[in-house]
Amino acid sequence: MDKLVIEGGKPLSGTIVIQGAKNAALPILAASLLADGTTTLDHVPDLLDIDVMLNILRELGCRAEHTGGTVVLDTETAHISHVPESLMRQMRSSIFLMGPLLARFGETQVYQPGGCAIGERKIDLHLEGLQALGAEIEELGNRIICRADKLRGADIHLSFPSVGATENIMMAAALAEGRTTISNAAREPEIQDLQGFLNAMGAKIMGAGTDTITIDGVQSLTPCRYKVIPDRIVAGTVMVAAAATRGQVTLQNTQPAHLSSLIHVLRRAGVQIVVDGDIIKVGSATRPRAVERIVTSPYPAFPTDLQSQVMVLLALADGVSVLKETIFEGRLKHVDELSRMGADIRVDMNAAFIRGVPRLYGATVEATDLRAGAALVIAGLAAQGKTVVEQIHHIDRGYEKIETMLARLGARISRYSPVPNN
Repeated sequence: MDKLVIEGGKPLSGTIVIQGAKNAALPILAASLLADGTTTLDHVPDLLDIDVMLNILRELGCRAEHTGGTVVLDTETAHISHVPESLMRQMRSSIFLMGPLLARFGETQVYQPGGCAIGERKIDLHLEGLQALGAEIEELGNRIICRADKLRGADIHLSFPSVGATENIMMAAALAEGRTTISNAAREPEIQDLQGFLNAMGAKIMGAGTDTITIDGVQSLTPCRYKVIPDRIVAGTVMVAAAATRGQVTLQNTQPAHLSSLIHVLRRAGVQIVVDGDIIKVGSATRPRAVERIVTSPYPAFPTDLQSQVMVLLALADGVSVLKETIFEGRLKHVDELSRMGADIRVDMNAAFIRGVPRLYGATVEATDLRAGAALVIAGLAAQGKTVVEQIHHIDRGYEKIETMLARLGARISRYSPVPNN
């Protein structure tokens, strides 16, 4: 298995262009099934999760090419509505295909999805939403069969603002008969991007970014060309890395409004941030200050996907910080790995009490999930000595060649790929 080897202690410096958003690109790729013909998507990152989604689409009969950040996807030849279990187990986001496949074929067969082991992530809300639109759902062990002769608009209230459920319902409802209203909808920027893509294909959707989304179903959609938004979590990871290494980094191709909660936290920690259009400049020459309390919650509050990265910064801060995780109960597994590097963190239930230390020390650590892996890379960059991060296939799910990206900013980081035995 590949490893990352990091020689820490060097401040990051330079300019970087932020990649396209994985969590926007995946549902958009799934939504492409709603129209017959060739869709072109720009600014699509080269990631393991994107590869899995494209492989699933090929299994369904589509033709797909991904070169230079552009995906060309021909859905006209799609003729299969059953998603292979082997591919679904590789990525949780494969569940996004339920809504589009049901709307296109009138039936679909999927399986419980895989992905990072960060806690229980039920798909009940997805199924309840599709049932409200008229789908009949049969669960046979790990297999889920959905059928609907006709989808009809409905008023749907989500008991939790689930991003995936909101997106699945939006995609299915785009071709349903009549109006669908989703209340307590998730508000994430990636949902706004999905609305933008669906409307570019001819859908009639409004309200994304608020807690109420309205979809007026249309008879058909038309393929289009669309550019995916920048990845706010990758941008946030780089911002935290710049602060943790006491560097000076300029980020281009960002949407600062999507990062407002992180910017607020970093400024509280004493990090200097300047926003100019789509450019964010991050600088920190001194030890960060502790932040009394941070609580992860659905957007626009502080994102769970940046919790582990910010914990690294707080582990180096002057004072005691408290970070409470309210989204995923299994998202504090990186604490043990950070402790191996000298961090002083105590976990009580879903809260981490972080007493800052003057420095971290290099060690061999293991990425337990995507964002935990990114946090360990940041820790390695800031630490004294050499850090080896193992199980980096998790990181490759969400960061496009993370070692190349950080090396452009002066990081001493390289990927080690063992030579297989003959």
